[in-house]
Amino acid sequence: MAAQENDLTIEGLAAETGMTVRNIRSHSARGLLPAPEVRDRVGYYGPRHLARLQMIQELQADGFNLKGIERLLSQSVGAAEQFLSIRRALDGFDGEQPRTFTRDELSERFGTHAGDALKRAIKAGALVPVDEDRFEAPFPSLLDAAEGVVAAGVPLDHALAAIHKVRGRCRSISHEFVKLFLEDVWKPFEEDGYPEDHWPRVREALDQLRPLSLQALVAVYRMTMSDEVEKALGKQLERMANRKA
Repeated sequence: MAAQENDLTIEGLAAETGMTVRNIRSHSARGLLPAPEVRDRVGYYGPRHLARLQMIQELQADGFNLKGIERLLSQSVGAAEQFLSIRRALDGFDGEQPRTFTRDELSERFGTHAGDALKRAIKAGALVPVDEDRFEAPFPSLLDAAEGVVAAGVPLDHALAAIHKVRGRCRSISHEFVKLFLEDVWKPFEEDGYPEDHWPRVREALDQLRPLSLQALVAVYRMTMSDEVEKALGKQLERMANRKA
């Protein structure tokens, strides 16, 4: 069975992962990769080796250096897998699929030429340049919202400037919710030595906190927006009354 599973040479493994043969050999020398199955003096690799290299790539993308990965894997491969499982869950929190637009599509949609508006959209995080003519919208609903605001009579530049300011404030709000998770769920788990049977509980807490944080944010926003609208309209009514007088 193993002979059937392990059918990749080191060159084939490199092609599957996008790594160089040299990097794979370096990972093997560090003990990060299980030994290959040797047949006729040739090492063969399979799904287990492929999964391990993909794990290493994901951990590196999350900022781990090779020494840190080596320490993590030496303690528990399962812990590394659980950590990445939680990381993937966070990546899927938004539930939106990015969309790509050409410069002409954006101009047609917003009734404006590229230039400063595109620069503002990129600064606000609404668009990410792909090449000279194409731009990716990580959260298409943000563009939908901007389009709706423009249709209501607000200039696009003003809408994008507001989005940029709101993004900065939302970062601090997000920090507070993440802090709750780290202090009240993750820290006790860490202090207990990352018990293997507690991983599902940590994941469950994270899955519960994500929608609850969004629910709380929307509720607080509605409350504060109501206050702000009432205050602003009160001032406008006062100005109207003074003007008539």
